[in-house]
Amino acid sequence: MSASLRNSLLTALIALVFGFLGAAIWSYAGLADNRTRAFLLENPDMLPQMAEAYQAQQSRERLAELGDEIYEPFPGAVLGNPEGTKVLVEFSDYNCGYCEASLADVERLVEEDPDVKVVLRELPQFEGSEAAARMALAAALQGKYAAFHDAMFARGPAGPDTAEAVARDIGLDMERARADMQSDAVSVELARNFSVARALGFNGTPAWVTGDATISGAVGYERLSEAVSEAGADAEG
Repeated sequence: MSASLRNSLLTALIALVFGFLGAAIWSYAGLADNRTRAFLLENPDMLPQMAEAYQAQQSRERLAELGDEIYEPFPGAVLGNPEGTKVLVEFSDYNCGYCEASLADVERLVEEDPDVKVVLRELPQFEGSEAAARMALAAALQGKYAAFHDAMFARGPAGPDTAEAVARDIGLDMERARADMQSDAVSVELARNFSVARALGFNGTPAWVTGDATISGAVGYERLSEAVSEAGADAEG
């Protein structure tokens, strides 16, 4: 492969990692012609590491801009220990198969560490999901979020009728629940969740925040446990 072609490919990769402004700086600053370029061409595995480090930095900056708001739950929308110091935020959708697949991971995390607090942020994206999300928040206001959360995923698919059925099954005050699910407080919470998700670059569910780290997708128990433990250690330090 010619040197010019390799340089063009490397510049393209830099553009993917850092955007086109970064690629322009890379090219015009002369970095593309010095030892740095040669080193990266000889060590292409560095580029994914650079991308990961850059994304982590972006996550930290975005979370810093949002402040502590993201860790403050809608009243009652919490799993695990409400007073726990190890906080995991989950963006979830009741019609998301990957969210359902992550249920066991979250349950295990809560069972194995009594200091874990899981803050649920409803992010309804699929058809039928909004009614379930609204009813879940109505259940939270009656102190029955966890019961609704588990039963809704078990009943599925989510929609207005199944949300009502689950709400009745867990013993909600239905008149109050129907009023609460249409309240300004619930509407504001959903709008805020979408705004925060966009700010963090999330484009699907499940998505997670713990400490200064963001995670996308059904990543499994080990990854979540590791991230929560690291965040807890950082907080103590």
